[in-house]
Amino acid sequence: MGATLDAIHDKLTSAFRPLRLEVQDDSARHHGHEGARPGGESHFNVTIEAEAFQGQPKVARQRMVYRALAQELAGPVHALSVKALAPGES
Repeated sequence: MGATLDAIHDKLTSAFRPLRLEVQDDSARHHGHEGARPGGESHFNVTIEAEAFQGQPKVARQRMVYRALAQELAGPVHALSVKALAPGES
C-alpha cells in the first residue's frame, strides 16, 4: 500500500469505524488523464459500510466521506469514487 492509500484507510477507519472498508488505487486505469501522477495514488475507489450512514441519503453519505478526507482531496487525490452503505445494504 502507498502512503495516500494508507491515509485514506486510516482516516475512514477512525471517522466511521466501518464494518467493511475497501480502498482501491485505481490510478493505473487513468494513466495519461488529467490529474494522473507518475507512481499513481491519484484516483481511488472506496466502498465503506458503517452505522454512521444509516438513514442518510446518498449525497450526505458522500459528503461525510469527503469531509473526512478533505486534506487528501485538496492535495494528492484527484478523483475519489465512493460507495457508502449502511449495514445490510449492498
